[in-house]
Amino acid sequence: MGRPVGRNVVVRQCEQLVHRGPDDAGYLIDGDFGFGMRRLSIIDIANGQQPITSADGRYSIICNGEIVNHLELRRELQGYAFRTHSDIETLLASYVRWGDDAWLRLEGMYAAAIWDHFTKMLTLVRDPLGIKPLFVSEQNGGFAFASEISALRVVPDFQFDVDEGGIRDFFRFGHVLGPRSIFRQVSALQPGHVMKIGALGSATWPFWKPQVRPMSGLSEKQWIEETRERVLATVRKHMLSDVPVGVFLSGGVDSSAIAASMAHSSTAQFKAFTAAFPGSKIDESSAASEIARHLGFEHVLLPIVPETAADVLPAVQRSFDEPTAANSAIPLWYLSRSAAEHVKVVLCGEGGDELFLGYNRQRWAQRMARWSPLFRAFGGLEMIGRMPESRARKLNYLRDHASRFRHGALLANGYERFFAAVTITPDAVRRRILDREFYQLWDEPASEATMAERYFTTAQPGLSELDQLALGDLTVHMPASLLQRLDRSSMASSLEARVPFLSHQFVDWALTVPTEMKLRNGVGKHVLRRAIEPLLPRGAVGTRKLGFQMPLADWFVGGFNDFARDAWQSSGLASAGFLDPRA
Repeated sequence: MGRPVGRNVVVRQCEQLVHRGPDDAGYLIDGDFGFGMRRLSIIDIANGQQPITSADGRYSIICNGEIVNHLELRRELQGYAFRTHSDIETLLASYVRWGDDAWLRLEGMYAAAIWDHFTKMLTLVRDPLGIKPLFVSEQNGGFAFASEISALRVVPDFQFDVDEGGIRDFFRFGHVLGPRSIFRQVSALQPGHVMKIGALGSATWPFWKPQVRPMSGLSEKQWIEETRERVLATVRKHMLSDVPVGVFLSGGVDSSAIAASMAHSSTAQFKAFTAAFPGSKIDESSAASEIARHLGFEHVLLPIVPETAADVLPAVQRSFDEPTAANSAIPLWYLSRSAAEHVKVVLCGEGGDELFLGYNRQRWAQRMARWSPLFRAFGGLEMIGRMPESRARKLNYLRDHASRFRHGALLANGYERFFAAVTITPDAVRRRILDREFYQLWDEPASEATMAERYFTTAQPGLSELDQLALGDLTVHMPASLLQRLDRSSMASSLEARVPFLSHQFVDWALTVPTEMKLRNGVGKHVLRRAIEPLLPRGAVGTRKLGFQMPLADWFVGGFNDFARDAWQSSGLASAGFLDPRA
């Protein structure tokens, strides 16, 4: 700030992001400000180069993402002197016309930067659900932003020190929770937030927050019909493209709903991409193949075995600029690489579990809330936590499950149960494997109550405990884990992954659907299953919940074990000081 920006710095930043946009590059330097863009050409391939400047010359924009309702917005923006057919120029025109009221009019995914040449003000904005990433760092009187942390690390004189809180998050949850990053000097702009930076400082505020407002008065049949129409509408919008569109098809409810809606909305020949795990009990490829045949899709099946995972894991790691324990990133990365050989855009089913209560942890949390009074009446039933370890593996599993159930039942609310549910390492394990000083300073004080207070201080009052936990899934876990995994894995292969369920207008509607329409007799996504049933083969919408996962438990007792031991030693983690190597 106040110092000229060298074009070479912006170019170097963009060079770190070529994978996100291999088709084109553009730069703008204006005194002490500069930004650049790597473009993946999807809409208006010939003329949609960025940065784009407004007709009056006042504003310039760069944006990573797609505005899927931009044709509708253009009809409202009659009179604006458009020079391209780009959806990003539509975004800019919306800002010129409506200012910060524009954000709620947009549908899609975006991380955008708008520079005001007259006032020397920078506006940063991130889509409501956090589909697209946006990192910022303010150091030494300077400010930088980028889609990935790697593009910040080339800025001269910027420092990057590991944040112990981020390390704690990783070993506890498997990823870093925003707005924190793995570096003290870097933070994420939160989903649904806008940030202004000018000569007098900066200000950040939310422009959207999810509100749970269950509606009454509709019959089950009406909810089913409305759900079908809403899903079809959001998928139709997300199919907007000047290049071929495909779909990731796992065989589960969410991706099947997306694929079925694509087939129902268009006569185009689509391709569906599925990861298979030969010989594993979690393999759903046969179900996906049946659905693809029924819908008339060309089906691309990609078998993944331990050798495949070991071969691609170094490349997968390079795609993530923060630690992640999302082992499903391996098949997703591999699937993205293969899909990118056929298409530039895929539609995905992320968001269905969060919006329609499809996770096992949501059902277990509901049971915990019901049993909570009984546990409290009997003094917490502490003997469950004192059960000794057994030589029998199944008995140990039952003991651990009972202990976690007891712990969850004794927590105060759904927010605390959310943090307990997404914890991937029990406290007893972390206490044993973490360095003692690190554990005492960073892990031990971070109870579920502390985490809930930090993230939900201004949460919507009056929610049921199940709605509280689902809100945690939607606003904390999804942007930090699922969407980060999807963005990095797909963009590593220059593939745009769109998520129709996560248009904020669809989310606003989904949060009006009553709980009993979502969770019925212990089975989630009831209304979504019934809505898409007529579009799929008979029996395709079952009740089994597998998710996009890998059979690592099976692999680790085989050849993958040696690979993991080598990685432990060669990565430097064994001597990094966060873990007790003896444990």
